[in-house]
Amino acid sequence: MDSINLSAARRIVPELLETLRSRFRILHRLRLLQPIGRRALAAELGTTERVLRSEVEFLRQQGLLDAGPAGMMLSDEGQGLLDELDSVLASLEGRTELARALQKVLEISRVVVVVGDSDEEQWVKDTLGFQAATELRTLLQDGDVVAVTGGSTMATMAKMMPRHSAAFPVRVVPARGGLGESTSIQANTIAEQLATAMGGSYSVLHVPDRLSEETLKRLNDEPMVQERLEEIRQSTVVVHGIGGALQMAERRALSAKEYETLVKQGAVAEAFGYYFNQQGETVHSMTTVGLKLGDLDRMRLVMGVAGGASKAPAIASAAKAYRMDLLVTDEGAARSILENVYGGITHDN
Repeated sequence: MDSINLSAARRIVPELLETLRSRFRILHRLRLLQPIGRRALAAELGTTERVLRSEVEFLRQQGLLDAGPAGMMLSDEGQGLLDELDSVLASLEGRTELARALQKVLEISRVVVVVGDSDEEQWVKDTLGFQAATELRTLLQDGDVVAVTGGSTMATMAKMMPRHSAAFPVRVVPARGGLGESTSIQANTIAEQLATAMGGSYSVLHVPDRLSEETLKRLNDEPMVQERLEEIRQSTVVVHGIGGALQMAERRALSAKEYETLVKQGAVAEAFGYYFNQQGETVHSMTTVGLKLGDLDRMRLVMGVAGGASKAPAIASAAKAYRMDLLVTDEGAARSILENVYGGITHDN
């Protein structure tokens, strides 16, 4: 049912869209959390088990979900229908127009906007991760080498990567070193999890995220490090998060002098160890082992993943700083970019 037909139907059945959204929400949350019991799902949705029971039974009768000892899961038919409904709702709720507007102002070939603001609710971040994982899986080609950065958004993408029965011949590598961060959000860990989910292979780079010039020189002379760096630089796809400059400076324990420099230079974004101002100009860079900005030019696909209204300035800055072919973001970031970063531009312009 297209948006015109649905609009006409709402004149006869005003509650149609609300019912559609409600059932979509159930199926959507089920996909993120499956397998899950009815009581746990009710708690996640903020409703009662009694209210949820009739809806779940209806969806089961329609063949959209299956129930087993481990809990409820979407059926294959449910998975397909959910994707179709997401496209319909994206159009009805303005996310399609938001994406088009972002493509224009950020000059990115393709933008995908998911519902919600990941600054406010964890399930939105899970949705962002799932969408990014799905996009990546769809775009991969045989023989691809995928480089991934660290961070909580990338970790969520790895967690949400759908598992398929058929293995995919892909190799996943860390885009840079990452020792010193929490293990769960290190690029090495994320590379392993992504490769495992897709049935591919992976390699790791056990070096600190930040090095002195002297240490970097010594490491670059090490045969094992040279071998890993050569493999990383053969990447054909890179998937990365985008961080706020000052938040990343704190996380990476930059010195007080470096932090002050970032503030004075107006740094708003960080990616690949580089810090950018609002104009996308590099104002500071870290001494790291891994991909450099110049390496992105030869990549087949550069994919950015970031959400939340607070990330709006960082996303806009990164889009100016280097080529990005695909951005997966959420409504919170998208609306903030258009309304605040670009001086009141809205998706209706």
